[in-house]
Amino acid sequence: MSNPCHISAVIPEYKGGEMVAELVERLQKSLGAITESYEIILVNDASPDSAWEEIQKACGKDKRVKGINLSRNFGQHYAISAGLSLAKGDWVVVLDCDLQDRPEEISKLYNKAQEGYDVVYARRVNRKDGFFKRLSSSLFHAIFDWLSGLKTDKSLANFGIYKQSVVQECNKMPEQARSFGTMLAYIGFKSTAVDVEHAERAQGKSSYSLRKLLKLSFDVMISNSNKPLRFAVGLGFVMAFVSFLLALYNVIAKMVGIISVEGFTTTVFSIWFVGGLLLFVLGIIGLYVGKTFDQVKGRQLFIVRDKINL
Repeated sequence: MSNPCHISAVIPEYKGGEMVAELVERLQKSLGAITESYEIILVNDASPDSAWEEIQKACGKDKRVKGINLSRNFGQHYAISAGLSLAKGDWVVVLDCDLQDRPEEISKLYNKAQEGYDVVYARRVNRKDGFFKRLSSSLFHAIFDWLSGLKTDKSLANFGIYKQSVVQECNKMPEQARSFGTMLAYIGFKSTAVDVEHAERAQGKSSYSLRKLLKLSFDVMISNSNKPLRFAVGLGFVMAFVSFLLALYNVIAKMVGIISVEGFTTTVFSIWFVGGLLLFVLGIIGLYVGKTFDQVKGRQLFIVRDKINL
């Protein structure tokens, strides 16, 4: 029996209430040009604006528009996971709610996928973001690449089309610290990217600050790499070697008479320096212990409060 739904579109909603109607209308046209067998899943991540009310209106007009209302703000990648868990399409499109990911580009992604690809990313060749957004994105990718040992492409984001088998593998991953792009990179499958036109944000400002990007970078890095621990071990060896050289110098200097006045400056400096180093290393270990604690609790990745047309 064939799947009654050919394409699912999953959109996490946060501070995009005023754009819901236009987003749904453009998605209906774009998806309808490919197939009439589609669904649009809007996931309200406890948006502080009128997003859920607008989603309810859109769902009332078309049963193919479906709404998920999370119990609180879990974060973009958790909202994506909530949508993916209920997406039934043979192909699943993920895009943002701010209309920078243009629905009209979906056909380009779909046509490329029909060439035998399981994953087709949208490559933003000319990003229409402000200077701060582009700077914070570059810093995020630079820090993440260094800490994780991976090589990411800052022109790629969540926008793309994914085969249902890829989505099912994503749904099996129980990580508390979630990053959709990192999960896809781990899963593998045959993938490619196509150039798409990136649009200006229709209204408002991005909710991603530099602080949030850095937090996401560290969370994902700690969940996917032990490089910070190896860095701490290497730093410990370096400091031990430097301390040995310093001790050797003080012994020789005392024997040849270079040090003639007894003092405590070197001792105090060494204590403070080594103490700070120990706290630094313990802090890194503490981050890993904390993430392990979050994982072993086994709590829900997200909690759905309301569903419409599902």
